[in-house]
Amino acid sequence: QVHLVESGGGLVQPGGSLRLSCAASRSINGIELMAWYHQAPGKQRESVASISRGGTTNYADSVKDRFTIDFGTAKGTVYLQMNNLKPEDTAVYYCNFKGPFKEYDYWGQGTQVTVSS
Repeated sequence: QVHLVESGGGLVQPGGSLRLSCAASRSINGIELMAWYHQAPGKQRESVASISRGGTTNYADSVKDRFTIDFGTAKGTVYLQMNNLKPEDTAVYYCNFKGPFKEYDYWGQGTQVTVSS
């Protein structure tokens, strides 16, 4: 059983920054896509950013030019750098790793990000 563990969430003022980390509990072969999702109260979970095995990134329009997704230095880790945070970014953030041909689809337990003055 693989567990994804997120860290780095917290309370930050508008305009501030946070860096989320996600690491797998054991080595995973052939990760095709690493992604971050968020879910605000009363809303559906939605994709924030993703990075493919080849390094291609995609971002939700609401976070472009503010958030950056990147591979971690250790295999099976991914970061989400969040700058110029806004109150509407408040949500639980989840990381997700997908394997080839839907071989696996792992989720973390989520980390709370609250943007408030």
